[in-house]
Amino acid sequence: MRLQALLLLAFYYGAEAGVSSKWTRAPLFPAAQRVRRSSAAALNPVLQTSLDDVDLLYQFLLTGLNIGSDLHVHIRDAELSSLRKAVTFDVICNDVIPKSITEVRRLGARLSEVHGALKKEDFERTLLTMAYTAYRASNSRTQHQKEAWATSVTSLFQALKRDLMFPSSKEPSS
Repeated sequence: MRLQALLLLAFYYGAEAGVSSKWTRAPLFPAAQRVRRSSAAALNPVLQTSLDDVDLLYQFLLTGLNIGSDLHVHIRDAELSSLRKAVTFDVICNDVIPKSITEVRRLGARLSEVHGALKKEDFERTLLTMAYTAYRASNSRTQHQKEAWATSVTSLFQALKRDLMFPSSKEPSS
């Protein structure tokens, strides 16, 4: 009887381990999995596919962004905004990254639970979310709003720092 119980427990734990290793977590940015109605933008858009794209992202952020009262993000420089990658940047900034404090806090909580390196697209989106959140913190009218946005900036920064400090030999988390 004890042998059967031990075998049953061993089988149960083996089956549980097999199921949980195949289970994939919910995406950090669920809006990236939805198709944008107003354009034929790709599902799950990614801006950085090469080192030149990283430089271009830096230029987008360095030249400045306009964020309207409707919270729509635009690149200030007309020449940069006419580039093909600017369309992808627009989709990510306006349709993928979270805009409300609740969504940003939810993202921060999910990021704190991630064990391992972030995927390239999740890192990129977290960075853009942090930039957007910092903008919202600096332009908040009440002290309570500033503190809420600032706390979110801090949690996103900690997630990015943890990702950068993660050993590069490890596989990205799925």
